[in-house]
Parts: sequence; C-alpha cells; structure tokens
Amino acid sequence: MASMRDIKRRIKSVNSTQQITKAMNLVASSKLNRAKARFNDTKPYFDATRNVITNVVKGSKGVSSVFMQERNEAKKSLFIVIAGDRGLCGGYNSNVCKKALEILSSKENSIVITVGNKARDFFKHKNVEVVKAFKDISEKPTYSDAFILGNEAIKLYEKGEVDEVYFVYTEFITTLTSEPKAIKLLPLDPKDFEDEKPHSSTLTIYEPDEEAVLNYVIPKYINTVIFGGMVESAVCELSSRMTAMDSATENATEMIDNLNLVYNRVRQGAITQEITEIVSGSNALE
Repeated sequence: MASMRDIKRRIKSVNSTQQITKAMNLVASSKLNRAKARFNDTKPYFDATRNVITNVVKGSKGVSSVFMQERNEAKKSLFIVIAGDRGLCGGYNSNVCKKALEILSSKENSIVITVGNKARDFFKHKNVEVVKAFKDISEKPTYSDAFILGNEAIKLYEKGEVDEVYFVYTEFITTLTSEPKAIKLLPLDPKDFEDEKPHSSTLTIYEPDEEAVLNYVIPKYINTVIFGGMVESAVCELSSRMTAMDSATENATEMIDNLNLVYNRVRQGAITQEITEIVSGSNALE
C-alpha cells in the first residue's frame, strides 16, 4: 500500500487538475453564451438568402446554372471539414472527422479543405490530400472566413478541378447533444428546394435573366451555409468542452474523496500500529 506522503502528493496533484478543469468549464460556459447569440443572429440572413434561391428556382421553369448542372462523372470530390484547433472537448473533433472520412472513403479521388488543427492532423495521418488548412478561427469564425472558404471551393469547381463539393460540420441539437452532418454544396440540387414555399407569390421579373441571378445568388448562399455551419460548429465545440470539463471536475472530486478515504485508512493503520508497538514495549518492560 502507498505511504501517506504518496497519497497526499496524489491528492494535491488531482486537486490542481480539478482547479484547471473547473476554470476551463467556466471559460467555455462564458464563450458558449456568446457563440449561441451569434448563431441565432446568422439565421435571418441564411433564411433570406435561401428564400431568394427558392423564389428563383420555383418561379422560373427549366432554369439552368453552372452551379446546378450535374456532371456525368464525379471524378474528384472536395470536402470542407470544420473541426477545432484544440482538444479537451470530448468526441467533438473525432466524430466530425470520422463522418467526413466515411463519405470520403466511398469516393474515387478526394481532397480536403480543413478548418482547425485537429482536422488537418487527422486527414494528414490518413494520407488524404489537404489543399488548404485554416487555423485559429474555429471558436470565433467571421463571414470573411466563410467567404474565403466558399470562394476557394467555387474556384476549384468552376475550373473543373473538382466535380462536387461537400461540407461537413457539427449540428447543434442541445447543449448536451450534437452530431456531425454532411451536406452537398455543389452542384446544387433543385430537389432540395421542392419542400420550400416561395417567399413571395407575386410575379417577379429578373434582370438580366433567372440564370444570371442564380449565378450571382448561389455563391452567396454557399458562403452563408459555410458561415452558418462554422458558427454552429463553434457552439458545439464550446458546448462539448464545457460538458467534458464538467465531467472531468466531477471525476476529480470523486477521486479526491476516494484518496482521502484511503489516506484515512492508512493513517488509522499507522496509528494502530504505533499504539500496538507502545503497548508491546510496555509489556516487555514489565
């Protein structure tokens, strides 16, 4: 059995770890509230952009766009994967990377654009080509970050270097629950808007024509989807970190209680042994 000194040293170590996890829990909780507010603020813009596309797609028959034309053979796929720059957030990083890898493995040839050090390291370890890697933006993304990501994907698609684009992020359900989600950004499927109701039932005239409007609006829609996914992923990352640190703090408390119990038993045993030796010595003198 360990000595009392070793147990006290262990208690002190666990107590120091507990203070760190508790502080990280409070920091994540504070950041989470701000991230949720930003997430709610992005919804109106996303809804407005989607309404415009719905109006154009449903208001014009047989409209065609370079961003909506399915290519005969999708030879190369691009995946945009959103993860975190740091760990200590449960299975958040590994879950979204595994989701992307699951789809990516079914494709013949794929490349990846990553957000977050964890996604970059994951795909490099899996020998998947990472064409662009962004860091230090996962917890607090901006629209300019999404604009750069979206433009990079659109440029590769327009040049024919990739035939389809997927976006993989983490969907926020509740503070305790989130799950990775993958959506196809390009080519845009008109069927995705079949269940949508046009925002306006009045006759709309498009200048110069519907195709030109779509070619202008779809890139903005893609950038908005990416920005919304990045903001939502940030909420999930902070939520997962807060939950993980809360669990770690509770586990540390339980460990300290158990160690204190062991310490008291060892101490009691030492006292009993000392008393026994004193009594034995006293009897021997008699």
